[in-house]
Amino acid sequence: VQLVESGGGSVQSGGSLRLSCTVSGYSVNDNCIEWFRQAPGKEREGVASFDNDGTTTVADSVKGRFTVSRDDFENTLYLDMNRLKPEDTAKYYCARSRGLYGSVTMAESEYNVWGPGTQVTVSS
Repeated sequence: VQLVESGGGSVQSGGSLRLSCTVSGYSVNDNCIEWFRQAPGKEREGVASFDNDGTTTVADSVKGRFTVSRDDFENTLYLDMNRLKPEDTAKYYCARSRGLYGSVTMAESEYNVWGPGTQVTVSS
């Protein structure tokens, strides 16, 4: 079982990026998969989750700007990030939950498979 993030990079404030979380070794729709991020000196936080049944949750800090989606054929989870702000600068990770469901408020201990992360840098 492996998750690999891609799509990170450097953009100016107001720009957009699309992150991908490619899953191998199991089906992307078997469990909840969530996007997390960790900025320097801060704790890791949940950004957006996608349950096996299609239910999504999005953190208040990114609501209206970030959208999570899934492509079962590509076995990939996406995070579309629009109107990016400097405070969105962080390393972004995707992780698979132990169970079928998750949310941005669920403890990290409930996620047992993590990708290596991809860096997003937003300049003002």
